[in-house]
Amino acid sequence: LLQYALEHGMIDMSYVQEQIEMDKRKEMLEKHPHEIWEGKNGKWYTYVSDGKGNRRLKVRKNRDSIEEFLVCHYKEKSENPLVREVFREWLDGKVKRGDIEPATKDRYENQFKKCFLAIENKKIKSISEYDIEEFVLNCIFENDLTVKSYSNMRTLLYGIFRMAKKKKYIDYSISEVVKDIEISRKSFRRTVKEDDEEVFTEEELPIILKYLEDNQDIINLGILLVFKTGMRIGELVSLEPKDFFEDRIHISKTEVKYKIGNGKMRYEVREFPKTEAGIRDIYIPQSCLWIPRKIRAQNPFGSYIFERNGKRLRAYVFNNRLRTVCNRLKIKPKSPHKIRKTYGTILLDSGVEESFVTSQ
Repeated sequence: LLQYALEHGMIDMSYVQEQIEMDKRKEMLEKHPHEIWEGKNGKWYTYVSDGKGNRRLKVRKNRDSIEEFLVCHYKEKSENPLVREVFREWLDGKVKRGDIEPATKDRYENQFKKCFLAIENKKIKSISEYDIEEFVLNCIFENDLTVKSYSNMRTLLYGIFRMAKKKKYIDYSISEVVKDIEISRKSFRRTVKEDDEEVFTEEELPIILKYLEDNQDIINLGILLVFKTGMRIGELVSLEPKDFFEDRIHISKTEVKYKIGNGKMRYEVREFPKTEAGIRDIYIPQSCLWIPRKIRAQNPFGSYIFERNGKRLRAYVFNNRLRTVCNRLKIKPKSPHKIRKTYGTILLDSGVEESFVTSQ
């Protein structure tokens, strides 16, 4: 019917287009969050947000002029947004769909603040393929990026500009542009660490193990269990009584943390581990079966294995304790992740099959 009406001149397309523009104009003005008012001088005023939490006063000689300004302003924002606005839309979409965890969202936001300062306030359509190359090379140099940190930055770059292409703000492929950039391996910062920064050495290991065994509170016993099993601290603090068997521990959960505003952090147990391969059974050496029994004796009725005053102990408690113990023993401080590296190294050096080390 529409096609018939069009072909026989029953519909005035210019009138239809005019109505569409009027509806768009009305919608934009209704979404304007600030008051529009007439001053005593007869001029009209309103505020416009800059996207950073600030607002700027705008003035025009009459209401039609101030409304026309607002329509042009919002039309420009919708058709040619800033890089940071596209980033926010991309990130909010991933959070809404559950593609990423809150902790990952926090990491992406921090990475954006660190690396995208040079282009965050640029209009997306104004950024050419050459600008992308300059941005990437300068970003690596100015932020002294490692290969890993560059990979993290590139994830955001792909997300922002792939969304921009889908919304027809740009017509080039960001993956093709990045692929054509010549980046020397020498451009990246190389992190060289001594052995005693990466693992507990043969001299340090017996000293710290003896200290943990001689000072058996629930936190030291937890760290000792990590030394004997190689599990993550986030997995340790998520353990429940049902996860313990005679000679093994079933891993299926982990602790996650994320910001909730005002700089505060929330700690929660997520009902699945860091990776799919993280769901596994970890075997406890026969000589170490006394450790979980001692731990249970210190908290026999808790919902979680590691509790204090009825509250689950967080991962940072174990991190802080390990640092304190290292300082007390005059050992170079290391994170719990270095215990995992130490555990894996010991197994490999003892001739254990790599497949078993991986499964552990």
